[in-house]
Parts: sequence; C-alpha cells; structure tokens
Amino acid sequence: MALRELKVCLLGDTGVGKSSIVWRFVEDSFDPNINPTIGASFMTKTVQYQNEMHKFLIWDTAGQERFRALAPMYYRGSAAAIIVYDITKEETFSTLKNWVKELRQHGPPNIVVAIAGNKCDLNDVREVMEKDAKDYADSIHAIFVETSAKNAININELFIEISRRIPSTDTNPVSSGKGFKLRRQPSVTKRSCC
Repeated sequence: MALRELKVCLLGDTGVGKSSIVWRFVEDSFDPNINPTIGASFMTKTVQYQNEMHKFLIWDTAGQERFRALAPMYYRGSAAAIIVYDITKEETFSTLKNWVKELRQHGPPNIVVAIAGNKCDLNDVREVMEKDAKDYADSIHAIFVETSAKNAININELFIEISRRIPSTDTNPVSSGKGFKLRRQPSVTKRSCC
C-alpha cells in the first residue's frame, strides 16, 4: 500500500483550540489546561484512505501575534492548511479571513484549505453563525466543518475530508512532488516544541 506524507499546518488566533484539535486527532485525548503553543509543535498520525496510507505531518502553529511572522515557514510546502476559529468569539472569525488572504498570496498554489469552527459544544454562547462561516468557506472553495476537540466532534472527519481533497497519485507518490519529506523526523509521535 502506498504511503503519502501530507504536511498540514494549523493556523488561527491564540486560544481557538488548534492544539486541542491536534491532540484529539493524534492522541484521542483532551486537556482543558493545555498551555499555549510557543512557536510551533509537531505531531504525526498515519491513517488509511482508500488504497493509500496518509501520514499527516501536522504543524500546530502559535496563535500569538508575536509568532505570526513564523507562519510562512510552516505552511510553505503544505498539502493542506486548517484555519481554526472559535465559534464563541467573532473576532477569531474575522482574523481567519486574514489568514486565508495570506495563504492565497504566499502559500502553495494548490493548498487544500479547511476552515474549522471549534468549540461547537458551546453553542449557547455562539457568536459566529454556522451559515455565515459555511457561506464564507464555500465562497473560497474551502472545506468547512464545526468541531469540538473537547467532545471529539468532527475531528477525524476533518482529516478524512482533507485526504479526500488531496489530488490522487497513482504512481510513486513520494517522488511525485505531492508529498513533503522532512530531513529529520522523530521516530515516535510526541509533541515537541520548535
């Protein structure tokens, strides 16, 4: 079975739940007291998609403004970018549009963009309407999903949809240029700080 390495970066404001989404996907766990990411962290997870194995190389970037200049280093060469906002904070959705603009200007031309409205378990304090976010995602041809890292809602589905949207390669996927190879790679899945 063919193995494809797919670099995925998570972008968005601090506190929207990027790290929690990654932890839920990779470790199937949730920590309500997770510390803010400094710079970026890296994790991997391999899943089967149709007749391929997709190894997600996940870069979880820091959301603080002071780290924003580092973001291009992480989304360069990415197969996909997940831009996360908090459904309970309107300003995180507004900022998301700036991330999309930056990706379109400086990111890879065929990058798959996914928009994740996180914390959908807090529907009673919602500030961003699902329809508004979905309409925006549709307007830029992005994947849209509302997630809850806390309650494990739509986390795996988000990555399955990314796999579905990545262009298929029938022959030698690693050398076709569609994947991304790291020179040094940890042998185990562990969160690390860069």
